[in-house]
Amino acid sequence: MLDSHMRPIIERTLAHSAAMLARSGFSANLLTGLGFSMGMIAATCVATGDFWAAILFAAACRILDGLDGLVARLNGPTALGGYLDIVADFTFYAALPLGFVVFDPLANGIAGAALLASFFVNATSFLGFAILAEKKTLSTDVNGEKSHYHSVGLIEGTETIGFFTVTLIFPELFAPLGLAFAGLATLTAALRLRAAIKLF
Repeated sequence: MLDSHMRPIIERTLAHSAAMLARSGFSANLLTGLGFSMGMIAATCVATGDFWAAILFAAACRILDGLDGLVARLNGPTALGGYLDIVADFTFYAALPLGFVVFDPLANGIAGAALLASFFVNATSFLGFAILAEKKTLSTDVNGEKSHYHSVGLIEGTETIGFFTVTLIFPELFAPLGLAFAGLATLTAALRLRAAIKLF
């Protein structure tokens, strides 16, 4: 819901750094891999209870995620790059809730399971929509230039990162906020399903 508003701000902020990286020979795929590594370290920090370190590594992960797309546009985007980017994003979104469950299974188990299930359903609706849109040769740039059809929704990347940021700062809120966020993610999938039925 907020991605289209945040995208121009992020791109303006990172544009100079992306240009420097592209000129220095850094590939978008390398940045995606580095971002993925930062995300996995962040999830490991959550599992061990080192939440402030998790915040730093998660922030690095998201900055690199922003940079890889900008560098890809400068160097020329590839199908593999788009694939790696979306796999890295979804894996990061799954790893952080898992980290919370490992940290405190009793307190966070149900919320973590609900969150992971909602992410699974939401990701399926997102990717399924993209596949059908590709077959219909539909395109959209509402959230910027993407390697796939990016259908908008109530819960997108900005909202997800906001949720993770709050729960990393206040880990005791993961259970109640996780259940609420799982409900919103499921609602997003339902709304996307309705849109697909009307469009396809």
